Amino acid sequence: MKLLNTVLLRLAVALLPILALWSVVFYYTMIEEINDETDDSLEDYAELIIRRTLAGKELPAVGDGSNNSYTLDFLGHDAGVLPSMQYRDSLVYIHEKKETEPARVLTACFADTHGAMYRLQVTMPTFEREDLLSSVFWHILVLFVAVVLTIFLATIFVFHRSMQPLYSLLGWLGRYVPGRGVENFPPSPSVVEFRSLIDSVRDTITRAESYFEQQKQFIGNASHELQTPLAVLGNRIEWLLDNTALSDEQAAELNKMQQALRRLVRINRTLLLLAKIDNGQFPDVTDVNIAALIRDEAETYSEIYAGRGIECSVDLPQSFTLRMNEELASVFVTNLLKNAFLHSSDGGKISIYTIGDKLYFTNSGSEPLDSARLFHRFYKQGKTGCTGLGLALVGSIARSYKMEVNYSFEAGRHIFTVS
Repeated sequence: MKLLNTVLLRLAVALLPILALWSVVFYYTMIEEINDETDDSLEDYAELIIRRTLAGKELPAVGDGSNNSYTLDFLGHDAGVLPSMQYRDSLVYIHEKKETEPARVLTACFADTHGAMYRLQVTMPTFEREDLLSSVFWHILVLFVAVVLTIFLATIFVFHRSMQPLYSLLGWLGRYVPGRGVENFPPSPSVVEFRSLIDSVRDTITRAESYFEQQKQFIGNASHELQTPLAVLGNRIEWLLDNTALSDEQAAELNKMQQALRRLVRINRTLLLLAKIDNGQFPDVTDVNIAALIRDEAETYSEIYAGRGIECSVDLPQSFTLRMNEELASVFVTNLLKNAFLHSSDGGKISIYTIGDKLYFTNSGSEPLDSARLFHRFYKQGKTGCTGLGLALVGSIARSYKMEVNYSFEAGRHIFTVS
């Protein structure tokens, strides 16, 4: 999940309990305020009735146009100790509306100058709590949605503006290719944390470039220096085989040494080629007809591996041209073809074709290769006699010419896609 989506989700989750708690507090605060106002009105009305009763004046009519109603009961002279005033919520029947409604009831007890006790009960219709609760719920829900949308929009705007240096750095890292140098690095922003991050990444990349350059120089120099002694050793072994009387056991040992030396020469030559590719020592480019090159090499490899009964079909346009170094184009094609023949089962089938701007090399196989390590140097899986550098060459050449090589295994077939 993206960072922005994570922030927005956490904000929404954090706001929900806050607004829920606020709505509960708001609901009960509103009820308390309404009850306070109602109680004040009931108290004023009750005081009016009590004063008129004590003064012997005419009492208000029950249906005097107000929402209040009352009952006045005579309790006698020996009613005992009664509470002076009580408030409670109740339900009353409204004759005019012919329905029951919630009401606030005030009960007050008082005595006149002769000691006679009276009980006054004043009633005032009030609000429907369920209606209020429903109204509060829907208003809070609308408020929650409005607040969340407002915060989301503000967060998106502020987030994109504030995180722009990070996005620039991530974009630059996505385009960065080791060995190409550190160019067009994102500028240092004004925010201290981002500036520290970008400076740290710049220092790390600079050190990595330095180590990468040292590694290339070491491989190139070592491979170059090894060429002469390896050639001398090869010539010495051939001279011993041709000009000395050797027993069968001695000749067999020298042949083993010669095979191992030849493999070492191939590895050294390939490493030197990789170093030259990484160093950009193949500047000459021309229009190479890849289709014709693949047809010629496929015919050659079909003859080499004819004993395994592998069928190779090439379905390419007459001309499929790429602008690249001719020698590297040959290395690129031959290594993909050799890999297809090596990892095909006996009697299997190799297919080479294009779809749009993609070139496909597919071959039958029993199990998938390790796609995470497939283009690493010296990686080998299940095949002996390989140097493990063929697909590393393919990957290095592809990077040099902005191509992309992907691997997949589907329906018992290895698939290499060149974009």
